[in-house]
Amino acid sequence: MKPSLVFCIVLFLLFTGCTLQKEVAVYDLTCENLENPLGIATGTPRFGWKIRSRLNGTEQTAYQVMVAGDPALLHKNKADLWDSGKISSSESIWVPFAGKALAPGTPAWWKVRVWDAAGNVSDWSPLAQFSIGLLNEEDWQAEYIGFPTDAGYRECPQFRQSFQAYQKGEKLLLHVNSLGYHEVYLNGEKVGEGVLSPAVSQFDKRSHTITYDVSPFVKKGQNELLLWLGSGWYTEGLPGVAHNGPLVKAQLERFSKGIREIVLFTGSNWLGRKSAYTRQGNWRPHQFGGEILDGTMAKSDLNPENQPERSWSPVSVVTVPAHQVSPQMVELNKITEVLKPVEISQAGKDTFLVDMGKCLTGWTEVRFPKLQKSQEIVLEYADHLDKNGNLAKQRQTDRYIASGEESEIFKNKFNYHAYRYLRISNLTEAPSPENITAYLIHTGYRQASGFSCSDPDLNQIHDMLFYTLCCLSLGGDLVDCPHIERLGYGGDGNASTVTAQTMFNLGPLYTNWLQAWADCVRDDGGMPHTAPNPYPAGGGPYWCGFIITASWQTFLNYGDTLLLKKHYPVMQKWLGYVDQHTVDGLLKRWPDTDYRGWYLGDWATPTGIDQTAEASVNVVNNSFVAVCLDNMQKIARVLGKPEDEKMYAAQKEQLQRKIHETCFDGSNFTYGTGTQIDLAFPMIAGVVPEDQQEEVKKSLFHETEINRNGHFACGLVGLPVITEWAVKNQAAGWMYSMLKKRGYPGYLYMIDNGATTTWEHWNGDRSRIHNCYNGIGSWFYQAVGGICPAEDVPAWRKVRIQPQIPEGVTWAKTYKETPFGKLSVNWNLVENRLEMELEIPVGTEAEIVLPEGEKKYTLDGAEKELQQEANGVILKSGTYKISYKI
Repeated sequence: MKPSLVFCIVLFLLFTGCTLQKEVAVYDLTCENLENPLGIATGTPRFGWKIRSRLNGTEQTAYQVMVAGDPALLHKNKADLWDSGKISSSESIWVPFAGKALAPGTPAWWKVRVWDAAGNVSDWSPLAQFSIGLLNEEDWQAEYIGFPTDAGYRECPQFRQSFQAYQKGEKLLLHVNSLGYHEVYLNGEKVGEGVLSPAVSQFDKRSHTITYDVSPFVKKGQNELLLWLGSGWYTEGLPGVAHNGPLVKAQLERFSKGIREIVLFTGSNWLGRKSAYTRQGNWRPHQFGGEILDGTMAKSDLNPENQPERSWSPVSVVTVPAHQVSPQMVELNKITEVLKPVEISQAGKDTFLVDMGKCLTGWTEVRFPKLQKSQEIVLEYADHLDKNGNLAKQRQTDRYIASGEESEIFKNKFNYHAYRYLRISNLTEAPSPENITAYLIHTGYRQASGFSCSDPDLNQIHDMLFYTLCCLSLGGDLVDCPHIERLGYGGDGNASTVTAQTMFNLGPLYTNWLQAWADCVRDDGGMPHTAPNPYPAGGGPYWCGFIITASWQTFLNYGDTLLLKKHYPVMQKWLGYVDQHTVDGLLKRWPDTDYRGWYLGDWATPTGIDQTAEASVNVVNNSFVAVCLDNMQKIARVLGKPEDEKMYAAQKEQLQRKIHETCFDGSNFTYGTGTQIDLAFPMIAGVVPEDQQEEVKKSLFHETEINRNGHFACGLVGLPVITEWAVKNQAAGWMYSMLKKRGYPGYLYMIDNGATTTWEHWNGDRSRIHNCYNGIGSWFYQAVGGICPAEDVPAWRKVRIQPQIPEGVTWAKTYKETPFGKLSVNWNLVENRLEMELEIPVGTEAEIVLPEGEKKYTLDGAEKELQQEANGVILKSGTYKISYKI
């Protein structure tokens, strides 16, 4: 062979090899479903990654993970903690670490590469990092400290300590366990973007630790560490609160050459002082108050030096009742959007009304003109105006006490508000729009979806639901409303879980929230209606059973089997409580307790629906229990418990028969009171015999069109139920017609009356930022978008693509960011054909379902025909164009 030919072949092989490597790339590395997490709650982390490929049909056949205690090792392709070697596997989520034991406090870096079916290997991914948190009591030397003051929980104290650093670039990790909110400052700079930290927990059972990498803030020589606290939920009189003010324990550790060294920790040698902030309100419903900022102190809050008017004094060391101190496994809260006023008007003498243009949850910043010393400015907030144009009374108030100097600024720190309208009083000069800023805050999860279509009304409704959930997710849970109650209600959560987990990556948030539910179970198996559970709240079985249904739904979306395993005993315990209150085969009203009240079926229904009717409550609650038993049957199967699977299947079938025998009216094919929820829920729960499904369906349509004039006629529980039924039964036209109604009750009625977030009641009573009516959001994706995950294969490994097209909608663009990457469906009606552009991520298989009886289709320009036995077109990863007649 000639040398020139050999040279050409070598060049060709080198070129094609490089090209192939670039065709497949690894990205979006996660550890425990978090991005570069510090201080995780396990010594055996699980890794995940996504694969980007230009080649259709790409599949991962193997991977290699390398983990090291120094990033320099990985740059040399060396690993001192774990080198997996080439492992034949298609798994790219929840891949367990299997290397050397990782001690608490250990930082680590990792990377991964993958092989495809042709044996081509990708480039190594960029480096990612994680660290192990302090997992056990013996890992801590720190003590809880507080600031002795008569102001108690109203105080927002500061604590300080100095330490020496001998060189820059050392790895320094600070572990902070605060009872109440905290912020960290090092040498006058705030550490991290997190605000209102930590996430919620049940304080009598658990508190959270957050780990900060303070290395970039450290200077050689003396460094000043400042911890700033606010009470938040750690308020006198609530469960687990053992002190009349916020507390903290913190530990700073240096990690070098595999050696962990404690640099400092909280104790009696620390100093504390008052800050410029105090809190008002007692953190109960309707009484969340706000903050008072003393401008005379504000300018020196980050000056650690003693001053005549501000001196540091010894702290108190406080003994706290034993509870679980565990690393926070959900993203920190962060500022996600900045808003400016759309209108400022005079509302009276020295009083101005500010309209932010839309509702929000978060902080407010106001820069004032020159003020007189001790002049007190009052800021009041509400999510709507009353019929007279006045601020609705929601008891959200801040105060600013002027210093009389230049540059007077109010900004929230350890409280927040949910509002659209801000009233500023005792201000002689109108504020300018550029001097007022609102900050939307929510847990730092990532958006995971998008939807738009040819119908502007549908787009408006979708966007309102989407934005509402952003306003409800501050603190590592979903609350009912962020200003009046701030409680993680299970009913509201159950109603919105499918929607919320479709729209956002909420795996870590639900991990945190479900842990709070598990922490709240009582010895007899009783569950509260909210978690955390600071005080009694109303609800019913649909609220308590969140531990089962939300755990199952979270598994379906994210694939975490350990979450099911962890909470399975709690689920069983609650079902035992249900058994205690089952009479003649049906669950009946259980007693109110000191932690829970009421016994609801549906809730927040429109005028004309009696949600308290016993017949309806019985149907709703027992249908829900049947759904829980169905979930438990599937969970037992996933966990490899065949006897439990058989037991729950038998219990479910027995309950289904009992509901039908007791609650069915054969004269008109209805259940309960014959309302939308009473008809749809039995169908969803498998209660209705197959030969009577069609008649019950007709009853549902008759109830809607004739008795309810084509409107929604249900509440919080009913909306996700009818949504699920409509998706499964291809009833897109029925749902679309209800969504298009502009009168009461309806979503367009809200929008036409100024809503930017969904309301608590169809008529706008009380809260106008609420989680009651967001359960319908999944319909936009599963029906119009046509993207449905396969329940038997979790984490979006398999999906069914089958757009349901209401008459009047001509195109839709929908995407869902799955654990494997972006899945998108863009369809367009062209005469009698549906034309779709698809993007399927590596790791996902999609079945495109053609209309019944249709066998011919076009794929990437080529005419195709379904095989006789096929139900749809099966496509692996890649981008495709497909069309067929409809």
